[in-house]
Amino acid sequence: MLTHFNNDGRARMVDISNKEASTRIAIARSSIIMSNQVYDAIQNQNIKKGDVLSVAQVAGIMAAKQTSSLIPMCHPIPISGINITFDWQNIENDKIELIIQTEVKTVGSTGVEMEALTAASITALTVYDMCKAVDKSMTIGSTYLLEKSGGKNGDFTRK
Repeated sequence: MLTHFNNDGRARMVDISNKEASTRIAIARSSIIMSNQVYDAIQNQNIKKGDVLSVAQVAGIMAAKQTSSLIPMCHPIPISGINITFDWQNIENDKIELIIQTEVKTVGSTGVEMEALTAASITALTVYDMCKAVDKSMTIGSTYLLEKSGGKNGDFTRK
């Protein structure tokens, strides 16, 4: 059932006032595929705009905190914690994939899936922005919810 529509079929923000507060955690992933040249520039801190991963990490944290300003029906939620990690994977054709994982936590009446997904997306976009002068052919990969816990609908883990 779609809950973001009122009786007239128009958009509404869901009323969460009767939902019980609980600890809620969401983990999301995104990625960006890049050339060895971009990878080397990031690793050797040769990107003119600065330390790519540090700036991207801060951008992702800021994005998670601003999700309700970006996604119209998201509730502003007090975020308890945000962690963003990076992992490098070699892939075919001399390409490197940067795996971005975000974890967002709160104690509240609604989940933080959108905050985790927003953080992952903005982190990837920031990497692209900072490195596009080296190579504009980078590809941002799939962004998806990996897992979530807490709330009325229970836990979810991507298979």
